[in-house]
Amino acid sequence: MFIDIHTHAYHPKIADKVLAQLEGHYGIPPVGTGQIDDLLERATKAGLDKVVVHNAATAPAQVVPANNWAIAIHREHKRIISFGTLHPDYPDFERELDRLWRNGIKGIKFHADFQGFRLDDRKLWPIFEALSGRFVVMLHVGDRLPPEENNSCPAKVAAILRDFPQLTVIAAHMGGYLHWQYAVEHLVGKNVYIDTSSTLAFIDDATLRRIFDGHPRERILFGSDYPLFDPGEEIARLRRRLSLRDAELEEILGGASALFRSSK
Repeated sequence: MFIDIHTHAYHPKIADKVLAQLEGHYGIPPVGTGQIDDLLERATKAGLDKVVVHNAATAPAQVVPANNWAIAIHREHKRIISFGTLHPDYPDFERELDRLWRNGIKGIKFHADFQGFRLDDRKLWPIFEALSGRFVVMLHVGDRLPPEENNSCPAKVAAILRDFPQLTVIAAHMGGYLHWQYAVEHLVGKNVYIDTSSTLAFIDDATLRRIFDGHPRERILFGSDYPLFDPGEEIARLRRRLSLRDAELEEILGGASALFRSSK
């Protein structure tokens, strides 16, 4: 089963606003509408069986509404695997995790830069403890700021991995958007998944090859970061940038299947 591990899709009422915010922050013109139908149509053209859809609550009050949306699209679309969200200031996270689990949600996304906290904030530690051995965790990692000023960076992810060895973590953007030299230092070769999202258009050949050759192949997952990039175009770019044979490409496209089969 071929899976895009990193996509986003928004309710029609807010999709245009969110796309404008994304373009303003990253300077990347979105490729589609940011809505479910467009995402699934592009996934079909790319030969993908399923997509993982992420969202992130930027305030504690948004946790329940955001998770309601995740549950709804997970129920309505067999090809969607939804991840829920939490915020470190949300007071009753254990009850919310139980609600998500009962509704078939097996993953949680954190985007510290957009959510307004640091990944080394110790408020997160009880949450990571509760997630360990149960949920898959997708972490946005990296940005334009240097690591010491950035809310998310590879060194912070490495500290989480050290303190929570049973936590299943995906470090997005090949371990850190625009922080790839630090990903090589802190994450490559470690017990962490990385995805290809929002990387291939920016990373230099030598660093890309160093990450690809240095990390366990079964822990490299395909992600497009739709609506910033089209899944089919990213698959073609991945094949071209790394000169992948069919079997190598299929291993990356299918890698997330084992991850979800192993979730309890």
